[in-house]
Amino acid sequence: MVKLFEAGAYLVDGKLVPEQEAANTAKEEAAKGTMAYGILKKHNTAEDMEGLKIKFDKLTSHDITFVGIIQTARASGLKEFPIPYVLTNCHNSLCAVGGTINEDDHMFGLSCAKKYGGIYVPPHQAVIHQYAREALAECGAMILGSDSHTRYGALGTMAIGEGGGELAKQLLGKTYDVKRPGVVAVYLDGEPVKGVGPQDVALALIGATFANGYVKNKVMEFVGPGVAKLSTDYRIGIDVMTTETTCLSSIWQTDEETRRWYDTHYRPDAYKELKPADGAYYDGAIYVDLSKIKPMIAMPFHPSNVYTIEELNANLDDILHDVEEKGRKQLTGNVDFKLTDKVRNGKLYVDQGIIAGCAGGGYENICEAADILRGHSIGSDVFTLSVYPASTPIMMQLAKNGMVADLLSTGAIVKTAFCGPCFGAGDTPANNAFSIRHSTRNFPNREGSKIQNGQISSVALMDARSIAATAVNKGYLTPATDLDYELTGPTYFFDRNIYDNRVYNGWGNPRPETEIQFGPNIKDWPEMIPLTKDLLLKVASVITDPVTTTDELIPSGETSSFRSNPIGLAEFTLSRKDPEYVGRAKAVQVQERAREAGECLCKISDELKGIVQTVKEKFPEIDGSALGFGSTIYAIKPGDGSAREQAASCQKVLGGWANIAKEYATKRYRSNLINWGMLPFVLDEDYKFDVDDYVFVPDILEAVKEKKSEIKAYVVNKGMKELSLTLGDLTDDEREIIEKGCLINYYKA
Repeated sequence: MVKLFEAGAYLVDGKLVPEQEAANTAKEEAAKGTMAYGILKKHNTAEDMEGLKIKFDKLTSHDITFVGIIQTARASGLKEFPIPYVLTNCHNSLCAVGGTINEDDHMFGLSCAKKYGGIYVPPHQAVIHQYAREALAECGAMILGSDSHTRYGALGTMAIGEGGGELAKQLLGKTYDVKRPGVVAVYLDGEPVKGVGPQDVALALIGATFANGYVKNKVMEFVGPGVAKLSTDYRIGIDVMTTETTCLSSIWQTDEETRRWYDTHYRPDAYKELKPADGAYYDGAIYVDLSKIKPMIAMPFHPSNVYTIEELNANLDDILHDVEEKGRKQLTGNVDFKLTDKVRNGKLYVDQGIIAGCAGGGYENICEAADILRGHSIGSDVFTLSVYPASTPIMMQLAKNGMVADLLSTGAIVKTAFCGPCFGAGDTPANNAFSIRHSTRNFPNREGSKIQNGQISSVALMDARSIAATAVNKGYLTPATDLDYELTGPTYFFDRNIYDNRVYNGWGNPRPETEIQFGPNIKDWPEMIPLTKDLLLKVASVITDPVTTTDELIPSGETSSFRSNPIGLAEFTLSRKDPEYVGRAKAVQVQERAREAGECLCKISDELKGIVQTVKEKFPEIDGSALGFGSTIYAIKPGDGSAREQAASCQKVLGGWANIAKEYATKRYRSNLINWGMLPFVLDEDYKFDVDDYVFVPDILEAVKEKKSEIKAYVVNKGMKELSLTLGDLTDDEREIIEKGCLINYYKA
């Protein structure tokens, strides 16, 4: 089904050749033959191709990220948007939640689009990525988005999802700095069988690559004869989920099918043929036999926790018990997580189905789901089904061709374009319920429950086709390949008047006289001080899970309403993982503010006074005025998941000065730390931290400036335990950002 090559490979005459079997070829030269290399070279402003300095063609954000980005850029001197910047409103769309503050964010966005020359997509018109596909993507272009699922490779666009700081840099004319990524070929062969959809292919890929880091921070390049067997919608459905492999970006070979897609969307000039050179070298390769892919399910609580539905149904007791045990560890015992009680008469029954968003809400996914459901009913019991088309143009065509009527007649509900089911807002199931969703993630709380309040529901990821098949059977988990149904395949017609009539397009026409509209919840970033000579960090949280998601660092869902209020949002930091963290961090912050106000060390707390005294026994020269107090967290592998910069900025707002980790799950989380002036420490050795340990880092400012590869630190408790920390590769700009205290300070300087 999916095979990973042990080493690199060449693409010769359209076939993969393992590098150990290839004729002598210069790898470096052959690597220039990939599509990814050509696109990166075109957008690189550096003198060589090793340390890239990328300038993107376009930017895109949604309404839980664009306020913070624009506020950062405004504080750093923004005058107008230098490239097209699209502000979509698909996350904070439930305006009843949080009073006026969600709609206030929308009005802020519209006024900024007018002032700075941006593009504003009103709520419920389109989810961020569908609008980008329909209106922004171009073959050979690069797009940067402040959402982790910024992936438009199926349309020939290299797109990257990053934290808001990276978009602020682009708005200020700066570059996206990254080492040239490796490129991995994804060689598609064969053709999917009826009932197997793009989510099935994607989950098979994620299951094969996530845990082993095979494509981490690399570009996935889709090639092979199987590409031509897939519609553009199908390719998009696979492509958007590549984020869950932890790759950096993706790109697909383009063809006449791609051309037709651009023609349908009235943008023929956006098409050009992309294909790798014959003999192109790849740093790795993945062979996928599409004909062998079966309907898949990703069980809670990660998209990589994959099984075939057939395998799950055949081994219910064993698999469900295993999922329960792993889940209870991840949920830290706050709730009684159970799935085995969903088995009735040897069959697994689910409570809810959702087909939604940038992954599930595509035209073909919904049409085929409607084909499967036609003539059936979802029943009048517990099971419910909601369908969210990814854009109003898709909704319009589904209404015109009768698919909306077909779905509604089954008992399903069809809703407007909204990302809520992907991040835990809207359609929250009942306590202990089990939801199957064609969406992007199934982390804890992504379905909207609140573990800290004793609530638990959970999500499994599936393809729209098998969700529809399960709905036909009133919630009994069913792969779509088990049903016989007629495919109607109605043609898609894109109605561009919908956007022409409603989307504000101010690109190239800034109106600087426009007053920005602020609501009461929209706050400026608090002042952040430069890095001090020495640091004393209190370990405010210790997380020993193998991977920590950004949802655990700063929860999604109901917190979204506070995304424009840095201080208000910070109160939710780690609230579902370690509810005591905020209090611990604030206690240290009080001491740091006293230091900043010039108060002498004699006024610090008794606990901290004892720690400082222990430090002075070994470092008597320590100057209290140059000794910064802050908090840190220790996590084994933090930062999987969302690109939201708030996972880092909330720690900073609470006085955080560093993370200590064995490794970072994604580049984007590490970049978020750096852009908020936080030190991304890596600890290679094993050390069992305790909450309330202190870590003293002498001469950290010098270490950053002098690019020291190894930094001595000391755990201060009852004595001083020496540790060796590293910061990894940092560009000169990144070092200066950390020195200045954050990206805003860097630009002010």
